[in-house]
Amino acid sequence: MRVVFMGTPEFAVPSLQALLDNGVQVVGVVTQPDRPVGRKRILTPTPVKVEAEKHGIPVLQPERLRRPESVEELKELQPDLIVTAAYGQILPKSVLELPKHGCINIHASLLPKYRGGAPIHHAVMNGDAVTGVTIMYMAEGLDTGDMISKVEVSIEDTDTQGTMFEKLSIAGARLLTETLPDLIAGRIQAVPQNDAEAIYSPNITREQELIDWNRSALAIWNQVRGLSPRPGAYTLWNGEVLKIWSCLKPDAALNPSSANTSQPGTVLGMGENGIVVATGSGTITITELQPAGKKAMDAAQWTRGGQLSIGTVLGSAEQ
Repeated sequence: MRVVFMGTPEFAVPSLQALLDNGVQVVGVVTQPDRPVGRKRILTPTPVKVEAEKHGIPVLQPERLRRPESVEELKELQPDLIVTAAYGQILPKSVLELPKHGCINIHASLLPKYRGGAPIHHAVMNGDAVTGVTIMYMAEGLDTGDMISKVEVSIEDTDTQGTMFEKLSIAGARLLTETLPDLIAGRIQAVPQNDAEAIYSPNITREQELIDWNRSALAIWNQVRGLSPRPGAYTLWNGEVLKIWSCLKPDAALNPSSANTSQPGTVLGMGENGIVVATGSGTITITELQPAGKKAMDAAQWTRGGQLSIGTVLGSAEQ
């Protein structure tokens, strides 16, 4: 079977490796174009491209996959099956119809929950205890295709978007390895999704990154870890962005009752555990942060420089 793999970030690399480790004939890889990265804007290949080149696999990097010339390039590879994982572009009908065994996608959620581009962020931000990976046939809709196989993955208190990204990428590669033999042998009995149960997880907006201190301490804790290590939750301090990278789980925070008479966002205390802040319900302790123009640092260490005082209201226009 001639397989074309489509993927872009680190999430997709274990799945490409799984195909190669199982002797699958990967005749080509399609990934996003090289992009400028960092302050110096260095043109950088995608992780999937780097992995493909290690194995001498031809790489296509169309700016727009739906362009006729891009479809023709793909057609020349004569794929029997297309496997995608976090590719980053919607496959047009002309591509979906190319391989005789169809196109399958490794999606980082338990469909139909969290269709869309940011399923891992939303699962953690919503405080879910379990998420997973679904392998499905691709259709013209957004993650609407029939489901082939699933695996559940727990979200622990210590998990962030970053740790779940890694756990789900490995789980997806294992599920692909388990699913391929039945797919190649024609033993798959795909299950349609129940559209009535669909939940969407669009890409994270700047508004979702801003901490609303009127929310509960638990909701803010989930928001912070769901946005770590990228793009990061933030509040305002002295009119500048203050990134919040980690907090203690609220039931472990200091002075849980003192927020009842304080404006949400008020700094209630500073100590070795971090910065205690009032929320709309309970308090939360910030343990790692990043002031504008500086590197991430321990919150307690930052307060020793005298930059912050008790009574300061984070997120306020005047502080």
